[in-house]
Amino acid sequence: MKFNFIISLTLIASVVMAQQTFPLYEGPIPGAKNTADEESTNAQGHVSKISRPTITVFRSATAKANGPAVIIFPGGGYWINAIQHEGFDVAKRFNEAGVTAFVVKYRIPNDQTMINRETGPLQDAQQAIHLVRQRAKEWNIDPNQIGIMGFSAGGHLASTAGTHYQKPVNAALKGANLRPDFMILIYPVISFVEGVGHMGSREQLIGKTPSKEKISEYSNELQVTKETPPTFLVHASDDDAVLSENSILFYQSLLQNKVPAELHIYQKGGHGFGMNNPTTRDSWMERCINWMKSSGWFGKF
Repeated sequence: MKFNFIISLTLIASVVMAQQTFPLYEGPIPGAKNTADEESTNAQGHVSKISRPTITVFRSATAKANGPAVIIFPGGGYWINAIQHEGFDVAKRFNEAGVTAFVVKYRIPNDQTMINRETGPLQDAQQAIHLVRQRAKEWNIDPNQIGIMGFSAGGHLASTAGTHYQKPVNAALKGANLRPDFMILIYPVISFVEGVGHMGSREQLIGKTPSKEKISEYSNELQVTKETPPTFLVHASDDDAVLSENSILFYQSLLQNKVPAELHIYQKGGHGFGMNNPTTRDSWMERCINWMKSSGWFGKF
């Protein structure tokens, strides 16, 4: 009994140590106004009114030394972070595959809490990439195998980070390597062009009457270059919230620039299904992990 009790305590301790949440910034939050913290989380794990960004590390007991890492940005239309089923649950699945994962609770664009609402989320994304790369040795990951993943509006944030990495929106990161090594975009908002883009996300990030230049700047299918990271995309044909054309246009831009890419479009599934599309027996997470392996992010496959 005593031996079993000790084993149980050891297992509990290992689980506790495997997950750690801490502030994304050690010092002042860039571009933040001095306001009260009004953050709240509902029963579905949707976090709203985020003004104090955090990062949670999920360390895998089966991860190889100097293995890959994935930084996850949950979706929510730039209104919330759906942090449970598009964040924590996904990180745990990556852990099972031997991948260290990080979930970023990024700031919600808000004129009351930030000086420039459009730059806050990207500042957080770039800070997360910099932080994980800076502490790669501590977390036993390869600084050259750090990918980013985003769902829905989190996919817009991830694709922005993957196409705007040469433009730090925080002066403190000038000269830092902010380029993710690969991207995983799940039913992502990509375009802000009318007729394709998700107007709710666009309005929340860049306002109700953005200029043509601003729309183009944040329509990430227009920002792809030959240096854009390799990308894995998933969407559903019947997604009427974020049209599948978002993933298709981004995929086409990747092909035109000869960037390695893989696109999976399911016949059904709608929007926001997280890891589990209930209309199919196929697992896109398995496809994703296979893609990571075949692309060399696990070393030799």
